[in-house]
Amino acid sequence: MRSTDHLTVSDVAQRSGYTPSALRFYEREGLIHATRTSGNQRRYERSVLRRLAFIRAARNVGLTLDEVAAALATLPDSRTPTRADWTRLSRSWRNRLDDQISALEKLRDGLDSCIGCGCLSLQRCAMSNPADIARRDGDRMRCAGRHLLRRI
Repeated sequence: MRSTDHLTVSDVAQRSGYTPSALRFYEREGLIHATRTSGNQRRYERSVLRRLAFIRAARNVGLTLDEVAAALATLPDSRTPTRADWTRLSRSWRNRLDDQISALEKLRDGLDSCIGCGCLSLQRCAMSNPADIARRDGDRMRCAGRHLLRRI
């Protein structure tokens, strides 16, 4: 296959791991582009595979599709991201990852004191009751956790 050859939807789906419906969705959202044959079939340039890899990596970091679109929009002429582009764009995502890692570490470290304490109470649990909202909303009840669960 030459680099100038175009790929069908099924070719791109097979090579990228995305479903054909995801490819059509990303096209509608402007994240990828296709041309049409005279029979109105989609054809993608091979470079779409790199864009799809970029989208997958950005989504794995936790970016929304709007954030992915904004990142891709910073590329000149909507071109395919290069290694330098990835480095530049991903640098701004480091803080997000650091925050996620910190939150996960706090979650992990708090597990022993949560349900592990045996109280099974949302009234005192910092994990299930951040900022003591159960006490504020259900102070008159014997078990504020029960009050919160009933509202769900």
